[in-house]
Amino acid sequence: MNHLLLVEDDASLGQTLQERLERNSYKVTWCKTLGEARAKVKDIKFELIILDVGLPDGSGFEFAREVKRTRLAPFIFMTALASAPQRLEGFEIGAEEFIPKPFHLKEVLLRIRHVLETHATRKQVRVGARLIDFQSQAIIDEAGRPEYLPARDFALLELLIASSPKVISRDEILEKLWGAEKFPTNRTIDNVIVRLRNQLGEPQSIRSVRGIGYQWIGGKI
Repeated sequence: MNHLLLVEDDASLGQTLQERLERNSYKVTWCKTLGEARAKVKDIKFELIILDVGLPDGSGFEFAREVKRTRLAPFIFMTALASAPQRLEGFEIGAEEFIPKPFHLKEVLLRIRHVLETHATRKQVRVGARLIDFQSQAIIDEAGRPEYLPARDFALLELLIASSPKVISRDEILEKLWGAEKFPTNRTIDNVIVRLRNQLGEPQSIRSVRGIGYQWIGGKI
């Protein structure tokens, strides 16, 4: 059962959404303030966060930025003030959906199902403030901006992560990723590792094992 966090200060709307979602087999934790929501995300892993933008103790946008630094849960924003600048800000943060109020409950259910189905098949790994997204072959920064890697750079990163905690030798990397090509050397691999460390912003995630090769010690898929 998918566990959703609903952050909505309107008591009538919050109760209606909670009841409707639970009737559709979702588990729902409903919070009326950001303070309550912050306490919940420390202890509970949510598959989706449905978040009002204007809350009594702060902005839903700021809360989304906070959570994105340590959690992978996707966001759906709701607001009665769905101006173009607000929508743009929400999507820049990384929102999956932006639903203007008032809305039809069936529409909300369809959007929730779509987001959950999309993320169920999406492989991602958190590295500090950044996110490795295997579907797009990109490293996404905390503002939600993707940096697309060259195909072979990303293939090496994926090989290291999939093989962890095994140490991958330079010879194995050359064989698997470069094959019979004439010019690659160990130095070629070292250069890719330097680029990956810079792009990840967490260079310690890729450990050098002297005389052997490299080991991924960051997050798991």
